[in-house]
Amino acid sequence: MSTNPVQAADLAPSSPLAAALENDLILGLFLPLQEGAWSPSSAPRGTSWTYDYNATCALEAEKYGFDLAFGLGQWLGKGGYGGETRFREHELDPLISSAALAAQTTRLLLISTVHVLYGWHPVHLAKYGACIDHISGGRWGLNVVTGYKPSEYRMFGLDPIEHDLRYDMAAEFTEMLRTLWASEDNVTARGKYWSMQDAHILPKPVHGRPVLVNAASSPAGLEYAAQYSDLIFITSPGGADPHKAVETLPAHNKKIKDLARARGREVRTVINPHVICRETEKEAWAAYQAILDNEDTVAADNFVAGFTGGDNKSWRGHSREQWVVGGNVHLVGTPEQIVEWFGKLHEAGCDGMQVNFFDYLPDLRRFGEQVMPLLVEAGLRKAAGR
Repeated sequence: MSTNPVQAADLAPSSPLAAALENDLILGLFLPLQEGAWSPSSAPRGTSWTYDYNATCALEAEKYGFDLAFGLGQWLGKGGYGGETRFREHELDPLISSAALAAQTTRLLLISTVHVLYGWHPVHLAKYGACIDHISGGRWGLNVVTGYKPSEYRMFGLDPIEHDLRYDMAAEFTEMLRTLWASEDNVTARGKYWSMQDAHILPKPVHGRPVLVNAASSPAGLEYAAQYSDLIFITSPGGADPHKAVETLPAHNKKIKDLARARGREVRTVINPHVICRETEKEAWAAYQAILDNEDTVAADNFVAGFTGGDNKSWRGHSREQWVVGGNVHLVGTPEQIVEWFGKLHEAGCDGMQVNFFDYLPDLRRFGEQVMPLLVEAGLRKAAGR
């Protein structure tokens, strides 16, 4: 049972999560590790999947006071989602990218997505994760993903795994990770899915263990989050329209937090807004429309089908148009309007925003220069550097 209302007992008070929670609203950046980021559109932009571009994004986010940077993981065949843009054909691995960013950043919490059922063993990930945590000075976190696309499982020569069974397996995997990170002695364990004999991990994570994260909407996924996660990436049951999102999110957030509190734990919910901010509302909506006007139809069709064709329970309230723009909730408008929506999402129970953009660097810099000061004025964030 947690002895601290904001963290589990095995996560030290010096953790970067504790620093993030000094703000009313956690702020993260969704790194564009994939070609085309979130939007299957050919509208003009400079966004790039390359490491140098992502490193610049991470350093800018750190400068502006973001708490964390996160990269998703995927496994696609040649051409990615297809179309003229070959959407997401190129992608940097989030675990390796976090290791590189650990040496370049000084404050950001770096969260890596790992599909733990795609051939991983807990000893491997415990060791690699502890190494990145050591390099970063305790700033590494793990986003535990089970995967759901049959094509991804088959890429590794595996048969697809039934939905709820995946979370049973993830729970055993996570228990073994936590044991390996905590134990000063060799560990011998025989589980239902993994076993180890005389396993030992050094160095140990700096703050007891890394921050643990997952994303889920299904009952099994939420039960896993309630038991193990510090942060859970959630999706809006009402789709990307923020008016509908703030109507449906209070009950969704309460359900998740009640599940965790029934276990004596606290979990923080983080949602993914796509922010399109301009000097005027008219300019912002023109930028939104430009994404739609230049959609890559083939890539968009495949992108939507890839997420909605399996047993994944998230993103079910989104229209095809909303998928083309990308991100879970669309916030479009002036800096003042963006801050107002952040406040409303926070009032709806969201503890954090994991932001993505269309044209990343200029949009990120505009956000840092124009939106961040207003978030401070609104009391949602402390000033950067504090």
